[in-house]
Amino acid sequence: MPPQALSTAAAPVQRGDEIRRVPLQGAVNVRDMGGYRTYDGKETRYGQVYRADALSKLTDADVAALGRLGLAKVVDFRVAPEVQYDGPDRLPPGLVATSRPVTDNGLFARLLTAIGSADPVRQEEMLGGGRAEAFMRDVYRTFVTSPENRARFAETLRDLAHSDRRSPVLYHCTSGKDRTGWTSYVLLRALGVPSRTAEGDYLASNTYRAAHDARVRAGLKQSGLMQNPDLLIPLQEVRLDYLDAALERVEAEYGGLYGYLTRGLGLDHRALAGLRAALLSR
Repeated sequence: MPPQALSTAAAPVQRGDEIRRVPLQGAVNVRDMGGYRTYDGKETRYGQVYRADALSKLTDADVAALGRLGLAKVVDFRVAPEVQYDGPDRLPPGLVATSRPVTDNGLFARLLTAIGSADPVRQEEMLGGGRAEAFMRDVYRTFVTSPENRARFAETLRDLAHSDRRSPVLYHCTSGKDRTGWTSYVLLRALGVPSRTAEGDYLASNTYRAAHDARVRAGLKQSGLMQNPDLLIPLQEVRLDYLDAALERVEAEYGGLYGYLTRGLGLDHRALAGLRAALLSR
């Protein structure tokens, strides 16, 4: 793939670009990555790559619906405390999640500490005054600067390069928006999808998570744990300035996304060509 296909310049969203939600009761941000148009007129295949939030709360009907996707592999980016708190994935028989933890830079622990304190002063000190936003930008920078994180992302992209229509892959974290969002953005850009389209996929988490996240905030206020649950909004949402924080590190350390893919993630031309061959319509 030519490096110029990874330009960060925005391109118009094309009419054929779609976001395909997989409706489940126990997860709100599960999507098919198919239907996105590339610079050269190809399209990402439906039914081959899925992105999701945590699958630990799935109902029996959800598990059956997941089974109909024919998944061959599920990659779980959650760190151990997240899995211990929320529980392991509920998956169709014969399918076991591959644990591939990507650090959240302490985000989960920070949330539990702030909420668990039930102290509005402490919560303001931890999350107010732009501190939550600054923390999220730091989380995104570690997607680029941490060798361990880069290794996990690289393994996942290699999995996708070796997938086919008989072996769909799903990857997820807790909310399906940050670690999963970055993976999806990088994947789409590696396939030659315009940046504006990839940003649209990234930002769609705000739409799909909005009602659920609002219920969480309302519940915290009703329970008395938080007087001002809106402090959580910067942690619940995705924002382009979070994405930009990671992309700024990409530019500074690797000269752009192509350098991040090849030198940061160690994907050679064969691997990048494999991604396109596996995931794009011909």
